[in-house]
Amino acid sequence: MKDGFIKVSAGTPDVRVADCEYNAGEIICMVHEMAEKGAMVMVFPELCITGYTCGDLFWQETLLKEAKSQLLRIAAETEDINGLIFVGLPLEYQGKLYNAAAALNRGKIVGFVPKVNIPNYNEFYEGRYFSPGKDVDGKILLKGEDYCGAYAEKDPEIEIHFFGEEDLQDVDARENTEDGLDFEEDDFLDELDMDDADYIDEGDLEDDPEEYEVPVSPNLIFTCPEFPELKVAAEICEDLWVAAPPSNLHAYRGANMIVNLSASDELAGKDTYRRNLVSSQSARLVCGYIYASAGPGESTQDVVYGGHDLIAENGTILAESRRFENGAVYGIMDIHKLNNERRRMTTCGFASDREREGFREALFYLEKTETKLEQKFDSRPFVPSSETERARRCEEILNIQATGLKKRLDHIHCQNVVIGLSGGLDSTLALLVTVRAFDMLGLSREKITAVTMPCFGTTDRTYSNACELSRCLGAELREVNIREAVSLHFRDIGHDPDKHDVTYENGQARERTQILMDIANQSGGIVIGTGDLSELALGWATYNGDHMSMYGVNSSVPKTLVRHLVKYCADTCEDKKLSGILLDILDTPVSPELLPPEDGVIAQKTEDLVGPYELHDFFLYHMLRWTCPPEKIFRMARVAFEGEYDAETILKWLKIFYRRFFTQQFKRSCLPDGPKVGSVAVSPRGDLRMPSDACGTLWLRQLDRIKI
Repeated sequence: MKDGFIKVSAGTPDVRVADCEYNAGEIICMVHEMAEKGAMVMVFPELCITGYTCGDLFWQETLLKEAKSQLLRIAAETEDINGLIFVGLPLEYQGKLYNAAAALNRGKIVGFVPKVNIPNYNEFYEGRYFSPGKDVDGKILLKGEDYCGAYAEKDPEIEIHFFGEEDLQDVDARENTEDGLDFEEDDFLDELDMDDADYIDEGDLEDDPEEYEVPVSPNLIFTCPEFPELKVAAEICEDLWVAAPPSNLHAYRGANMIVNLSASDELAGKDTYRRNLVSSQSARLVCGYIYASAGPGESTQDVVYGGHDLIAENGTILAESRRFENGAVYGIMDIHKLNNERRRMTTCGFASDREREGFREALFYLEKTETKLEQKFDSRPFVPSSETERARRCEEILNIQATGLKKRLDHIHCQNVVIGLSGGLDSTLALLVTVRAFDMLGLSREKITAVTMPCFGTTDRTYSNACELSRCLGAELREVNIREAVSLHFRDIGHDPDKHDVTYENGQARERTQILMDIANQSGGIVIGTGDLSELALGWATYNGDHMSMYGVNSSVPKTLVRHLVKYCADTCEDKKLSGILLDILDTPVSPELLPPEDGVIAQKTEDLVGPYELHDFFLYHMLRWTCPPEKIFRMARVAFEGEYDAETILKWLKIFYRRFFTQQFKRSCLPDGPKVGSVAVSPRGDLRMPSDACGTLWLRQLDRIKI
């Protein structure tokens, strides 16, 4: 559970309706399989011990007693399992029958959760057998070693007997050849460490120190002392489908993982609705959601069950089973991420102590272990992996950017803009967005002034692309060669032009910004900023140079996404010449072109200096979006970029990321306005209210402790 990760599982065992012994054996086998694969929270379907479709057999005392016996067998045969296990059974309590979830841990029953909402419509007739569990709030007393012992009645209101005298006699000589079990009465009593007198003499039982009270309530929060951040609650099938699911209150009272034991039948299209329901509930409650549904073995008469198991986390489906098959699915949840998100969202309120009345904690225990990160973290979290979704996202972002600029131009009654066009990715995207905004306003593209300003580092390739792009899009092209002006400036300040230091580079950047601002004044226009989110996060911008503009359209677009936005425009523009220019720009190395080229080729490559943007965007996303600590980001990055970057390289650039992020905040504290397009942004007016002089020692010290 290091870093808050915990592996969970939802399983659909093979079920024979009303064959509790067989069903328990299948559940036990699947629990051990899940545990071997590292799962620590395991969820099985509704009424899986008896089968959901027993109908009027639920009135049979024989079935109810056998369900209790097999529940205790499951508990006993999973006592070596490091996990919290949920199974379903019919539970007789205080003269009524409930559809219940039993929570098992280390061979013990730690709680019963009755179903609150009982469906009695269409193909469902649960109201014929089961009572709603909304107002149930009691306990069951169990005695004996490992809960597999006798029940001693102490409370006259409690009417359920778990392995009392008659139950023990019923187990006499039971044989299960499939599981290798052969119970004789004496052997079974030996297992309980009891003799005949122990279980016959109720007085002796009452004096037995091995006595446990098991809570029975829909309002249970299962809590683990070894992992106190984890809070688990349960609801059953229909409870999720109603207008106010019990999990709403569970989350309000602190639960961050909801399990659902279900028997949802299959109808055409119902799987999509079910998937959306689970996903949206996990998003609404900012929680993990594990949904285990009854499988093909329950299919009888007019109804078919598909075993549609789902694992979701805050709106994302982590795992989904193939329907109409038995088996288990697995997912790794990040409890720390969920808790951090809840703290960040001020509207994600929690109950006060007074409002928690009526809810109880049920303790379970887990051995501390490190969850193996088997899943592949998305190495490009800002970029959708699906081509269809990526295209949809690109179109949406371009519209957000253009609409923001459109509003600014309309508000200040401005019909002219100026853009510094370098032939690189960022200025290309800024021009494409500006053209879209002008088209929205019905303004002539000729009022867009694209200024190319060649200097010491400009190559023929980028110069040509800048000029051709401007002409292709119908903008006015203006060229201002700044070599002479910058050289004069170096003479004025006494700088040696052969000394290619930060003064040499930034002098060019600030000269370009001055020119853009003055040309904007000439035309009564504004300067459109081109810098992107990744550059702002690293402070890779010249203060009062390319750092400044009147409106920065790319300010919340990360570098990895800039590339896909330009590619999307190339693919959809229906202009072969324009598409060719955009594709060549995409193929050009990212560079500020401030140092002289070597043999006509770009000599200064940004990623050689500051690091790969795909790494920095990964670091930025998990630091700001999920507030992950450095050690956790390093651990996830090693998994995400396996085969691309080794651990030493990732750690090197992660240290540089944190150092630059903390030292360059002063540049972000005075950023121009710009449209927010995603969940991560660094505007000082919106998402990142960080002191300019905050110290990063704590974060860097954590990275220094990492040993590879």
